[in-house]
Amino acid sequence: MRLFRCDNCGNPVYFENRSCINCGFRLGFVCEDISLMAVQPDAKQPDKWRRVDQQQFVYRFCPNAAQDICNWLVRDDSPEEFCQACRYNGLVPNANTEDGLRRWRAISDAQRHLFYSFLRWDLPRPSRKEDPEGGLLFDLKDDEILPDGTCNPVLIGHDEGHIVIRTAEADDPTREQQRAMMNEPYRTLLGHFRHETGHFIWNKLVRDAGKIDSFRAIFGDESVDYQQALDHHYQAGPPRGWGDRYISYYATTHPWEDFAECFAHVLHIVDSLETAHMFGIALAPSAHDIMAAHASFDPYSVLDFARISEVWIPLSVALNSIHHSMGERDLYPFILTPVITQKLAYVHGLVTRQI
Repeated sequence: MRLFRCDNCGNPVYFENRSCINCGFRLGFVCEDISLMAVQPDAKQPDKWRRVDQQQFVYRFCPNAAQDICNWLVRDDSPEEFCQACRYNGLVPNANTEDGLRRWRAISDAQRHLFYSFLRWDLPRPSRKEDPEGGLLFDLKDDEILPDGTCNPVLIGHDEGHIVIRTAEADDPTREQQRAMMNEPYRTLLGHFRHETGHFIWNKLVRDAGKIDSFRAIFGDESVDYQQALDHHYQAGPPRGWGDRYISYYATTHPWEDFAECFAHVLHIVDSLETAHMFGIALAPSAHDIMAAHASFDPYSVLDFARISEVWIPLSVALNSIHHSMGERDLYPFILTPVITQKLAYVHGLVTRQI
């Protein structure tokens, strides 16, 4: 994630900021040039906004900004009502309740982080309007409370671009309970978004792009019955020695899940590296000169995943050690073996258009 500067005063500002804490100018994220800019009301249209240091375009805030759910801008000449993140939403939490609004804000934060990566790599993101059969659609669904008072939890999942996110997982206790129950080392809203859109990306960049053979050479045969594979996973557990070949326990379920997990991790790693670089964090500069020596280092533009992993591994070890010093579990509790790195490199090659 990039760091930004206020166009009005030059103070550092961050992706999530709604206003500059130094000068007070309102901030909005512009997808076209991937920037967070300071804006002021248009002289002729007070409900519209212009960048403080240039007057070329007129913008409006995403309608969800009215409830502090979103801080993204939409070009005023755009036919789209919502921003490039919120326009894919179908069902959303009830913003008229305190819990609904709080959950929606947390979910939206994760969703906009997802789309930041999509914008950086210009990944395919057709909407349901553009692609009725396979475009992106997010339903942010509440659990069903049955007549007897018991809870029927929503299942997070993907089906041909239709992604369901369980809103209850915006609550830390619920998400932590699920993490512990499923024996997972890591579970976040952003992780859900990155994993589930990994299935969508498989559809667009593997299946629809005619790259099944290269996929199978790395991940195996995805034509294996998915439901049977899922049942076997939960009944028999993962194969022996799975940690040498799979990034996570869940990745062992089926080649589709393996790919989705690897897609999520490529986003985790590249976005975290960009954040680290923006804060001037680099380790072992003699061995990792790509990050330490070049002020223009941009992991989103690095095409060799070997260089990405070379920088990431010592950084993740350091981050885990810092967490231990605070009495917390590992921040990145995963090991990149040669086989796993090969899978990540394949996914990285897809998203950077090298495959």
